[in-house]
Amino acid sequence: MSEPTHEQIVSELRSKPPITLAPGPRLDAEPHGALPLPPSTVWDLPGGTAWVYYGEGNPGLVRPVIFADGFNTGPSSLDFSWEIMEFGDYALISELRRRGHDVILLGFHERSASILDNSKTAQAAIMQAVAERQGDTPLAVGGFSMGGLVTRHALAKMESQDIDHQTALYFSYDSPHRGAWIPIALQAFAHYIKDLDSRFSDQINSPAARQLLWRHIEKWDGTPDRSDERAAFLAEMQAVGEWPRRPRLIGVANGTGDGVGTDVRPGELALEGKGLSVLGTKLYTQTPGDNELVAKLRVVTLKTNEVHRSGLPSIDGAPGGSLEGFGILADAFNALSPVLGFKTDVRIRSHCFVPAVSAVDIRGLETDEELYANISALPQEDSGLDEFRLASRNEGHTLVTQELCTWLLDRLP
Repeated sequence: MSEPTHEQIVSELRSKPPITLAPGPRLDAEPHGALPLPPSTVWDLPGGTAWVYYGEGNPGLVRPVIFADGFNTGPSSLDFSWEIMEFGDYALISELRRRGHDVILLGFHERSASILDNSKTAQAAIMQAVAERQGDTPLAVGGFSMGGLVTRHALAKMESQDIDHQTALYFSYDSPHRGAWIPIALQAFAHYIKDLDSRFSDQINSPAARQLLWRHIEKWDGTPDRSDERAAFLAEMQAVGEWPRRPRLIGVANGTGDGVGTDVRPGELALEGKGLSVLGTKLYTQTPGDNELVAKLRVVTLKTNEVHRSGLPSIDGAPGGSLEGFGILADAFNALSPVLGFKTDVRIRSHCFVPAVSAVDIRGLETDEELYANISALPQEDSGLDEFRLASRNEGHTLVTQELCTWLLDRLP
């Protein structure tokens, strides 16, 4: 059998769904067959959509809780929101409504757009909720992952403009208050295959990704650094006071607070190309030190390029909410036609995506000492949050669990 042509490889890669580093069902997940309930009403907002579900027995909007969607590519999906919030380990939407809360699922037309752009959509949703609410129960406003940053900025921005958001509680669910992490090996690989399929690279270079990632590279041989977009976002947060002042601020993290990380060790081989088109590709977990090897890159061409980086901590195994970044890439390649030669062996599926210290805003990501801090021994006032809860185990980023959700539910107005 002859080797596949460049055109054949490009055609198949671009005919498949894009490789997207974000939470969601795995490609091999069994379909459960459940469908979202039809919403009570739908709000068409500038830059987004809100699907509204009245609480059980409520004649309209009485006790509004706004959940903003997180980072991904393309528009928000009602099916995806229900997949995460209802059809997983804990039926959060049902429990909210059972307790008499109105659930407002806030989605965006483009989830990888600037956080500041999607903040405008969140502000519109807040004002719509205030306008339609029956009675005087204050709002609860927050979101998953990036959604927690979108709503944090939205509330603070409204306060800076003397707009009454009538919100008593702000909450974040595994939101990267001090930054998120995608391994440099994965970022480099995304850019390395840009000529074959640019969508993976486009996601890494999207406005939201540049704002969220603690360290970012724009091209495969770039130097990891804080992006200009992140610097501008942090400056904007500072300009609006960092946090809203009127609501109580709470958050939950999908990572533990005892400083104990996962079994992912620095410098381990995470993914290896086995098919002819990717033979020689090797992606490694991050190692502290100077000029450390993080990737060997070879795709289609004969040449193999190496990526070495310095001055980064052992972040892949840090306590926090994890993402199956290496696994997502391997699954996408292994779903391609075998004749293309993209068979890939994945040895480590997951890496830390939102360190626990970032999710509860208590330490930075610069050193192992910070990343692996025993949060339970740190002063609460070191965090920008008034109160937070950490998971009893390191688990998937934004995993909806009874442990975290009941804690959150008990604090809603």
